[in-house]
Amino acid sequence: MRVGIFATCLVDVFFPEVGISMVRVLRRLGFDVDFPEGQTCCGQPAFNTGYWAEGRRVAKGLIRAMESYDAVVTPSGSCAAMVRRMYPRLMDEEPEWKRRAEHLAARCFEFSEFLVQRGLVDLGARLEGTAVYHHSCHMRRDLQVTEAPLRLLAHVRGLTLKALPHPEDCCGFGGTFAVKMGGISTAMADEKVDHILSTGVDFLLGSDMGCLMNLGGRLSRRGESVEVLHVVQLLDRGLN
Repeated sequence: MRVGIFATCLVDVFFPEVGISMVRVLRRLGFDVDFPEGQTCCGQPAFNTGYWAEGRRVAKGLIRAMESYDAVVTPSGSCAAMVRRMYPRLMDEEPEWKRRAEHLAARCFEFSEFLVQRGLVDLGARLEGTAVYHHSCHMRRDLQVTEAPLRLLAHVRGLTLKALPHPEDCCGFGGTFAVKMGGISTAMADEKVDHILSTGVDFLLGSDMGCLMNLGGRLSRRGESVEVLHVVQLLDRGLN
């Protein structure tokens, strides 16, 4: 299977190690992995703020870059949801582009979802420690993927996964929400951090770098030592 890596803006600019971990894990599992350099942002920031024409132009760039692959895998439930749910809607008035959008949507997967759907649940990873998993809003509500990352983590030997209080609560990032409503965003993040710290864990895990960047920033500013990792980073570490 020829797999195209859709890295996302945050991974490309701020967290390239997440993309590197994803490539390593997928190649270890036998996939033919490629990173198309023509890929762009998914267009979600423009779309969510009402700039649909601008978002449509960006979406077309990503479709062009990704549509030739058997599967497109991304370390972001949020961006996967944008491609799967919103791309066909964006192209409603352009039938050929709508067809191409639907073609890509059917082949675009969040990382943990991609593995679990193919029966790749126990990768043989081992890592000692305790962790909580943060369910990001778009992945939970739009993509409706909640169990896949937990199934992968349940098979990591030595890792104890604890329940995070109020797991349905938003972390406060919300893309441009964190910029427009900084005070509210910070209060929401602090509440989530309090819940994380109450569990006494070593790791905070998640599947969207926007959320992990936001919560990691608050943990750092509060002087806390909880390590923040994307699920794929933890798996990569546990396999080496």
